[in-house]
Amino acid sequence: MSFGATWGGVRLITHGIRGGWLPWGNITAAGRHFHHYNLGIVTLAGIGLVAVRGDERAVGHPALAAAYGSGTALIADEFALLLDLRDVYWARQGRLSVDVSLGILSALGAYLTAVPFWHECARVTRRHLMSATRRDLAGRRRDAHPVSHS
Repeated sequence: MSFGATWGGVRLITHGIRGGWLPWGNITAAGRHFHHYNLGIVTLAGIGLVAVRGDERAVGHPALAAAYGSGTALIADEFALLLDLRDVYWARQGRLSVDVSLGILSALGAYLTAVPFWHECARVTRRHLMSATRRDLAGRRRDAHPVSHS
């Protein structure tokens, strides 16, 4: 969810900046354009620090997952720039970033849609394995203690 929301929001903001219909412009530092993949890298580095620290409450927190999705979206949106090390965001080659991001969204959607299916497969398989194990153990007990009918 955070990946899609961030990616869509960033695309909207960049179009607004380029089209001049948003009241602000690009972020610059010392006269250099500051790309949003930089924010994504900083976000993922911060998440890595939390993970390495090993704070159980923080590692499993939904806000951390949301930040991870957002940071990943910021990086994926400028994938073409990172691949060629040229600012091709608005060029034809920049379409690769859109394709990669849509591919990530599709894979996430397929995974999340299939989660109930895989959980049900695991539940049914576990039930069948437990049943087969019980039948096997019961059969072994009967073989170990044969009943004589004399």
